[in-house]
Amino acid sequence: MLIVKKFGGTSVANKERIFNVARRCIEDYQKGNDVVVVLSAMGKSTDELIAKAKDINPNPPKRELDMLVSVGEQISVSLMSMAMASLGVPSISLNAFQVAMHTTSDYTNARLKTIDTERIRNELDSRRIVIITGFQGIDKMDNVTTLGRGGSDTTAVALAAVLKADMCEIYTDVDGVFTADPRICANARKLDEITYDEMLELASLGAGVLHNRSVEMAKKYGVQLVVRSSLNTNEGTIVKEDAKMEKMLISGVACDKKTACIAVIGLQDQPGVAFKLFNHLANHNINVDVILQSVGRDGTKDISFTVDEDNVEEAVAVMERHRQTSLICDKIDVDRNIAKVSVVGAGMTSNAGVAAKMFEALYDAGINIKMISTSEIKITALIDRKYVDEAMRAVHDKFIVNR
Repeated sequence: MLIVKKFGGTSVANKERIFNVARRCIEDYQKGNDVVVVLSAMGKSTDELIAKAKDINPNPPKRELDMLVSVGEQISVSLMSMAMASLGVPSISLNAFQVAMHTTSDYTNARLKTIDTERIRNELDSRRIVIITGFQGIDKMDNVTTLGRGGSDTTAVALAAVLKADMCEIYTDVDGVFTADPRICANARKLDEITYDEMLELASLGAGVLHNRSVEMAKKYGVQLVVRSSLNTNEGTIVKEDAKMEKMLISGVACDKKTACIAVIGLQDQPGVAFKLFNHLANHNINVDVILQSVGRDGTKDISFTVDEDNVEEAVAVMERHRQTSLICDKIDVDRNIAKVSVVGAGMTSNAGVAAKMFEALYDAGINIKMISTSEIKITALIDRKYVDEAMRAVHDKFIVNR
């Protein structure tokens, strides 16, 4: 049996936790399994490296930023291999170059293209535990790239897919996937299982337990995921294609505090304007989420949309470069004081009134809604950021606690 195990930064934050992870991996290895381990950087070391970079240069070149932050995972894997050696178990640490994890050249947000498996399989055949850096890759020029925050999950799922692993286990500091962030909603409940589609929506909407691209890849290649705690042996949450027949109306509530709203005011009200706007952003790999277009008036219209807070400056700069040509408008406004609150659940497709119930919860809490976005299994509301925790609790209570 081949098992891929991924451990997050809190799971390897110090010596005690490194040895805890080492023993858990060795336990499966000693049962005769092949074990591949993917590690994040220790604790908050990636945040610390980014802070150092911005202290030197507030807007560091993305290539150099990737070169810097990739060292965090190399520290983790080498220390883990040392820990296993001290416990008498053969292992080897490998970085993205040694494995050859090929990616695009979109620095700080690269996408995996191919993974060479020969080196990994040779090491497994030699009965070694293989410990691989998460989060990073190499482009066609052998430059170091990173997959975006949380990208170690995607590394693990990609390895599980190409190695045809029997299981991919994602270890974190919580017991699994909860109906809400238990740090915000004390009465959040752990889910025994959840579908790929629901997990993908939750991950995309701010639930930090899994990287959204890892779920997308797991669904595509049929990789069964288990999210569980590295700090205990409790059963986790299984992420798979189909969950229970009789589903809860809502599987979870998520929030995203790292978002901003950009309003392009006074655009020409004519065909092709929206295409030009979002095509310019797409050409710079800027993802857009909630979109609202106003009714045209006096030959003009307004388009508002949300982007990740880290992409605001670049998005505005891109639009400003085209303001005198393809994007003639009166002004561009930015609102950073917003957050997204979302409910997700496959059960809402066959139940009317979910939106009304969510909006009632926000109304009862005295929270105003700025924008709304929906799909078959999610409803998202934009609100003032200062109310986001209160909104999470109100919506969670309405759907999960008081149902």
